[in-house]
Amino acid sequence: MHSSTAGHVRRMPAIGAVVALAAGMLVTLAPTAHAAAGAALPFTSVEAESAAGTGTRIGPDYTQGTLASEASGRQAVRLAAGQRVEFTVPRAANAVNVAYSVPDGQSGSLDVYVNGTRLAKTLPVTSKYSYVDTGWIAGAKTHHFFDNARLLLGRDVQAGDKVAFESTGTQVTVDVADFEQVAAAATQPAGSVSVVSKGADPSGNGDSTQAFRDAIAAAQGGTVWIPPGDYRITSSLNGVQNVTLQGAGGWYSVVHTSRFIDQSSSSGNVHIKDFAVIGEVTERVDSSPDNFVNGSLGPGSSVSGMWIQHLKVGLWLTGNNDNLVVEKSRILDTTADGLNLNGNARGVVVRDNFLRNQGDDSLAMWSLYAPDTGSSFVNNTISQPNLANGIAIYGGTDISVRNNQISDTNALGSGIAISNQKFLDPFSPLSGTITVDGNTLVRAGAQNPNWNHPMGALRVDSYDSAVNATVNITNTTITDSPYSAFEFVSGGGQGYPVRNVNVTGATVRNTGTVVVQAEAQGTAAFKNVTATGVGAAGVYNCPYPANSGTFSLTDGGGNSGWSSTWSDCSSWPQPGQGNPEPDPNRNLAKGRPATATGSQDVYTPGKAVDGDANSYWESANNAFPQSWTVDLGSSYAVRRLVLKLPPSAAWGARTQTVTVLGSTDGSNFSTVVGAQGYRFDPATGNTATVPLPSGANLRYLRLSVSANTGWPAGQFSEVEAYLGS
Repeated sequence: MHSSTAGHVRRMPAIGAVVALAAGMLVTLAPTAHAAAGAALPFTSVEAESAAGTGTRIGPDYTQGTLASEASGRQAVRLAAGQRVEFTVPRAANAVNVAYSVPDGQSGSLDVYVNGTRLAKTLPVTSKYSYVDTGWIAGAKTHHFFDNARLLLGRDVQAGDKVAFESTGTQVTVDVADFEQVAAAATQPAGSVSVVSKGADPSGNGDSTQAFRDAIAAAQGGTVWIPPGDYRITSSLNGVQNVTLQGAGGWYSVVHTSRFIDQSSSSGNVHIKDFAVIGEVTERVDSSPDNFVNGSLGPGSSVSGMWIQHLKVGLWLTGNNDNLVVEKSRILDTTADGLNLNGNARGVVVRDNFLRNQGDDSLAMWSLYAPDTGSSFVNNTISQPNLANGIAIYGGTDISVRNNQISDTNALGSGIAISNQKFLDPFSPLSGTITVDGNTLVRAGAQNPNWNHPMGALRVDSYDSAVNATVNITNTTITDSPYSAFEFVSGGGQGYPVRNVNVTGATVRNTGTVVVQAEAQGTAAFKNVTATGVGAAGVYNCPYPANSGTFSLTDGGGNSGWSSTWSDCSSWPQPGQGNPEPDPNRNLAKGRPATATGSQDVYTPGKAVDGDANSYWESANNAFPQSWTVDLGSSYAVRRLVLKLPPSAAWGARTQTVTVLGSTDGSNFSTVVGAQGYRFDPATGNTATVPLPSGANLRYLRLSVSANTGWPAGQFSEVEAYLGS
């Protein structure tokens, strides 16, 4: 197992904010639009933040280690006891899968309502498979907050019907619901060998391991049939070859085991299809083969229509897997990779799969011991890898990444990474032609805590050696990247070049900082790349290490919307921070990185700069003094502060005693305005204005709160900083 963790160090704080709605408020945001790229899925997903209900919306947030930052769409809905979220069903369905989170150490259930009528069935929820710690991975924090739970409704619902989930006591954060019309269970193929005929127990009480082994031995050249039921396997299967393992469908035939197949070699012709393998893996132990498939299925094999959940890795593939096809499967809630072609993969095709909530790369090719060659990831949909990349290609020859949709990468990953990070030797670097075509990346890219600067939505990385392969990146759509769209970097800090990159036909919308983040020496050609809503500048071109060589951008024509270059290599562009000097009436603090000495629950520092006067930061209680700090990105002659509390009569009048401090380096602070009491009165908008003396040049603005007559904590819903007095 591995994760993209090492790297050089630069200053770039994370961004983020969490928006809380008052109890009883309906959440009715528009659903997220989905692009054509990705898998042909048998279900339709609806975000909880687009549903109605009485819960509290959290997010959006891009801060590592927060619940909202791991959510689909970076938003979710928190339910307290008795609160509900109600989905409008988008299609005919008889089943639902819900992504959710509950506090660590807790379990419970959700009551389920269809058109106002409560079902006898409930949806169990648990933290058992969540809150994973990987202390050996540099930069990792506790992660993997969400889990998935599914339910056959026992009735058909139609488009427009209402399905609601209500907390029965445990706090539950609901992220997304997948509505599906599940076909009837398939029937036994003629001539197949049923595992039940060999003694398997479909109740799940008995140990069915030997029955599965006996059925496989008896069905050589034929099919092993897994009827509807729950089957418990207590040790892994091996010696699996020249056989088909087939179930009645992933909702009906369920094998409970944390190690399904573990074998280093096989003669091949293994076909696994149409059942579920659900494990009990609750942590990540890299030395343990806690995988659906560990090792080799052999040449000419296939995996199709599988539901794979609660394992360390879905498929960790080594040895001979030539021409393997993995398709139309779901891989959910793995503590590490979803699938990894771990060297020597020739002609492997991974297509039309859905992956959610991986604890490392969702799909990876790692050319350890021998190059992965002529293999491809095609038309997959990937959501919420919470530690590494959506798709990662670590070395290999003539690799294709085509028509995938990847969203909401977190912490240590990009949407797509094309990389020469080797992790171990012997490693085969990128060679031949690497084709990256037709992919859609949504909210992809993350703040790397090891580098202290961001990773782009699509990254080409000469981490441990130069990129000399031809890398063709075509027909790419990048939307709402929190940082940059395309990044070229030597992530190991050795300054290796990135060469022979061609970016043709890309649409970039609403990227937080720049379109191109160039940090390595080398060259790339751009043609027909259009950008709108660029946060800071078109290009950041500052090689690392300094003086290690330049990166050349060749204009092939048809480019628009990103012609400017960030002018100061001594500072990183921040999301939404443009090159020009700000308007005197522009709030310099809005959207800037904020920190504090402490915060209470979800009332985090970023809420004081999120532009929403209804959300707020609240310090640790009963522990004055407390301070709140914002990095404005550059030094400014700030002349006026506006401090706000929520403009609501529920916020009674109060006086806060505040000292204003400033710094140019973030370490040495001096007093700008001494301690004074500022009155916040809802009758006048709960707003206080603080004039600053002329000559107060500061980059870091700090407010130290030593008293509050209305609550035993520092509180600000917005802190605004202006050049104009």
